Amino acid sequence: MTIEAVMEEEVLEAGVPVAGNRWHLQWSPVIVGALASAALSFILVGFGVAIGLGVSSTSPTWRDASAALALLSGIYLILQAIVSFGFGGYLAGRTLRPVAGPEEERERRDGVHGLASWALAVLIGAALLALLASSAIDRSAGRNGIGNSPSVAEPLLSFELDKLFRSARRSPNADIREARAEAGRILMTSSSHDGVSSDDRTYLMQQVALLTGLAAPDAERRVDATIVDSRTAITRTRRSSIIVAFSIATAALLGAVAAWAAAAAGGRHRDGEPLPQWMTNSNRLHRARRLPMP
Repeated sequence: MTIEAVMEEEVLEAGVPVAGNRWHLQWSPVIVGALASAALSFILVGFGVAIGLGVSSTSPTWRDASAALALLSGIYLILQAIVSFGFGGYLAGRTLRPVAGPEEERERRDGVHGLASWALAVLIGAALLALLASSAIDRSAGRNGIGNSPSVAEPLLSFELDKLFRSARRSPNADIREARAEAGRILMTSSSHDGVSSDDRTYLMQQVALLTGLAAPDAERRVDATIVDSRTAITRTRRSSIIVAFSIATAALLGAVAAWAAAAAGGRHRDGEPLPQWMTNSNRLHRARRLPMP
């Protein structure tokens, strides 16, 4: 009698339905795996933030190392995704009700449940990020006091705007918030193909001279230096955004693979069977490479 037949007889005695060619998604293991993945991912990402990993920052010293920081953060993001989604996929496969059927069909069933837990965990993470981003925008709008939509340049070029309008004495009637917002929108054009136009540059010089009390030559030098610094900050942030975008996509795809493989392994452990053949073959190949040649 084959292993599949013995298992089918055991599960029939226990009252468990036989898989056959039709089976349905069990949502309880999927939800358990998704919540476990989201929780572990939150812990690992929080640890990464605590030790200083990140892809962008308003601090100029962090932006000076943004390329290396973004690369290291991307690698960590990929590794934590593999661990988190693999853990959730394993729980999803391990907690599934056992069913009888061909080995390939059972492995496919476990893998689909692991993939479903991965998808649900991704949706949970996306929803949390959307809520955090929405609350951050609302707080920024209320703090700036400029309508309902804050200046896009304020988080990115806040340090450059501080230097641009820095002054030991300022008129009490000066509307510095509106001036910062307007200057930020002008400085955002510094990374474009044409750069800041001559009219906008002249206008910035006039505003800086008016609000800071600097002489025209000093205001011109400050505006020129701020335009160069803004272009550099925008370029570095754009490069970091590209790196993190690729890292997120890679982490999501590798997380799906890890969830499928871990769910298949969890199903094997649930049924008291060894790991799938493709896993054992890869382990044998890895051990064979480490063995010394005779």
